[in-house]
Amino acid sequence: MNRSSLTSLFRHSARPTALLLIPAALILLAGFLPTLPSATPPVPPATPTATISTPSEIVNSKIGLHTRLADEPDPDKISREFAMLHDMGASWATEFFPWLYIQPFDKDRFDWAHADLVVDAASAKGITLIARLDGVPTWARPANTTWKYLDPDHYADYANFVHAFVARYHDRVHYFIIWNEPNTAAEWGGRKPDPAAYAALLKQAYPAAKSADPTATILLAGLAPNLEDDNSTLALDDLVYLDRLYDEGAAPYFDAVAVHSYGLQSPPADPSAPDRLNFARAEQTHEVLVRRGDANKQVYITEGGWNDSARWSYAVKPYQRIQYTIDAYKLASTWDWCGAVTLWMSRLPTPANTYFDNYTFLTPDFIPKAIYLEVQRYAHGGQP
Repeated sequence: MNRSSLTSLFRHSARPTALLLIPAALILLAGFLPTLPSATPPVPPATPTATISTPSEIVNSKIGLHTRLADEPDPDKISREFAMLHDMGASWATEFFPWLYIQPFDKDRFDWAHADLVVDAASAKGITLIARLDGVPTWARPANTTWKYLDPDHYADYANFVHAFVARYHDRVHYFIIWNEPNTAAEWGGRKPDPAAYAALLKQAYPAAKSADPTATILLAGLAPNLEDDNSTLALDDLVYLDRLYDEGAAPYFDAVAVHSYGLQSPPADPSAPDRLNFARAEQTHEVLVRRGDANKQVYITEGGWNDSARWSYAVKPYQRIQYTIDAYKLASTWDWCGAVTLWMSRLPTPANTYFDNYTFLTPDFIPKAIYLEVQRYAHGGQP
């Protein structure tokens, strides 16, 4: 979703606050290049990184961040980012691996160079990686469609890509997300969300992944939290969408669920409810799983958090963002059904020069923000 479509969404929605801003989708759609840059830019002078005297034990093993490395071409910067996540106290990271970057030309050729850099760097620092797989190459979609448009004629091609990805990285990556926010038109190729169609995609991608690694954990796509009903062409309520996936027989085709939990202006302790959009809405997803007989399936928060921009009406103050973030990690540590929390986001390779920059924990030059330092202090047993 780009900025103009976001403005249209809030202007035309019958409930202006019903759809939660999805920062990851916004940035990816607005910022991705069709191919990775071929040249590696020079490494800038080193900037100070955070160092604190801490005990070696991390107090919360669920701490993580969503990285944004799909369009970071510099191997040194990729390694440095995972090193700084490790130093902060993170054990987890979610990263997007675009299908259109790995198979840009046809179904027979793969370019693994950049994905190898990311996977190897995460593994070297002991970061557990959750890999999100989507983004359609031009050869696998009709002309004049978006890079999120995947029709049933190419489900098998996507499944083959998933199989190849899982097979290549099975020894280093064990968590794989099938698609992203299919309950929004922006992430479903400009079409009205269709739970039956996504269920059909799962039914091809899941066995393809399992044939490559039977022990892999396959995650249902993170759904965009919103309250839209069937009359909307923009999105469908995430809880309704999840229920309909069960109606379509999708339950055997995912092992866990990715969740997007943005707090907007509410603290993590704000109670969850089906008609509320807040961080604790993840509890509602878990309750759907329980009601549907899938209580044993874990929930992984793969996007979420707060924004502290002075230019966005849904932001909070910087000190609130710090406290809410630490409180969110603490709350998730009490949820036995939650496997990890990778908040949006670690760093952008280049400044967005918008409020998107105010989701980051690090500047593009790796200068740690106050939120990084305070989460680091908390993770290592200090008082935030």
